[in-house]
Amino acid sequence: MLTIREYVRPQTLEEAYTLCQKKSSVVLGGMLWLRMQNSQVGTAIDLCELGLNHIEETPDDYVIGAMVSLRQLEQHPGLAALTQGAMAEAVKHIVGVQFRNLATVGGSLYGRFGFSDVLTLFLALDARVELYHAGMMSLADFIGMPRQQRDILVRVYLPRAPRRVVYLSQRNSATDFPTLTCAIARQNGQTCCVIGARPMRAMAFDDEKGLLAAGVNETSAAAFAKDLAARVPLGSNLRAGEEYRRLVCEALVRRGLVQMEGC
Repeated sequence: MLTIREYVRPQTLEEAYTLCQKKSSVVLGGMLWLRMQNSQVGTAIDLCELGLNHIEETPDDYVIGAMVSLRQLEQHPGLAALTQGAMAEAVKHIVGVQFRNLATVGGSLYGRFGFSDVLTLFLALDARVELYHAGMMSLADFIGMPRQQRDILVRVYLPRAPRRVVYLSQRNSATDFPTLTCAIARQNGQTCCVIGARPMRAMAFDDEKGLLAAGVNETSAAAFAKDLAARVPLGSNLRAGEEYRRLVCEALVRRGLVQMEGC
């Protein structure tokens, strides 16, 4: 059972940041994972008054507020075009529409959960995050930050540069947490492959051996998938074992490359 002593809606980011410095304070986000905890919260901070629930376009980026829902990501035509449908694919398996109407981008990324589909895809898209105190940084750098460092995730920036993108996941059942996630982005001949739900948080890998340098076809896709599956750190949990995840990883990477290039 989650017990909240005080509920606050800050009117400014400065107020929200000041409040969250207390160890007993928690930023709610969509409050979907938090409510499953058995803990006590001193101050629950709701960012709903700060206007962070919009997706904006600049010449270079899609700017996504921290309070944007996963359903907004799923239905946004610009993000669908940018990712060739991978954005909707990444979130459509997350429980159900009612859940995705409440779950937020900020909550999905700030928690840096190993099972996060959103984290996997955004890492492949070279996302940057804007933190109130720490400022702008790459999502990759943010993932490596200590959890003890308390800040407010304000916005996420997705570059609008054209690239080929695909997203795949393996689940034991349709709306369960994933046993493995895979996002692949290819731009100017360079390939970034992100593997998540390892079951640890997502990690990005490139084509170290140049196996895709001459292009993607059935043979090169299979070679790259085998190489990546051999070097990605994987583990076991209740949903799947390490050996199974390694087999799934090779299959998803190969399938994703073939699908992306239409081989």
